Amino acid sequence: MYAVIFRAKIKELDAQYSKMAERMRTLAINEYGCIEFTACTEGNDEIAISYWPSLEHIKAWHQNPEHKIAQELGKTKWYDSYQVQVTEVLS
Repeated sequence: MYAVIFRAKIKELDAQYSKMAERMRTLAINEYGCIEFTACTEGNDEIAISYWPSLEHIKAWHQNPEHKIAQELGKTKWYDSYQVQVTEVLS
């Protein structure tokens, strides 16, 4: 199993962000095999951790056209900066 850790410094979140975040969570879980998706915001910091069965699932998700749009909006509108880490979960 793998985890994707997304950390961001928030610039501005709006109603479009809320709709997009919900759509991305639903799409990841229902169509791309995401096992669990948890996100939290505190002040200007956001962290989201999602769990995936394989790197292939993560790569497919990364290439989804709707996800690409969300990524671009994140870069240009919602976040000052962000970082994504992919790690293997050992347990």
